Amino acid sequence: MNKLMWIALAFLSGAFLPIQAGLNAKLGKAAESPVYASMLSFAVGTLGLITYILITKQSISWAGVREAPAHIWLGGLLGAFYVTVIILAFPKLGPGLTFGLVVAGQMIISIILEHFNILVAQQNSISLMKLLGVLLVVAGVIIIRKF
Repeated sequence: MNKLMWIALAFLSGAFLPIQAGLNAKLGKAAESPVYASMLSFAVGTLGLITYILITKQSISWAGVREAPAHIWLGGLLGAFYVTVIILAFPKLGPGLTFGLVVAGQMIISIILEHFNILVAQQNSISLMKLLGVLLVVAGVIIIRKF
């Protein structure tokens, strides 16, 4: 796929997050448990991925999985933490503030990871313009919260 297609897919996946949060929050209310709602959401996602794997005949390197460092499995825990927190925060903060804070957190950690070449394909130093961009995102979150 070309870069424009990846840009569109990244945008679309971001656009789906507030919808997912709203649906998961409703599931949490129906189940009367945000943690069970999170687990059920992951179970449905797992079934969807299994279906996709079977339809597209994906392959896996079990040797690579066995040799992978233990810390990479934390990604699943971080995903569960994220979904559960969103289920809890979304009804209390609303979609604008919830995802403004999510984006601000993502931007801050992203530039730190890139600067220190952690978990990224290519190192990119923090610049004044990147800091300004993050400050604008944070300012946007403050504006959403105040008004």
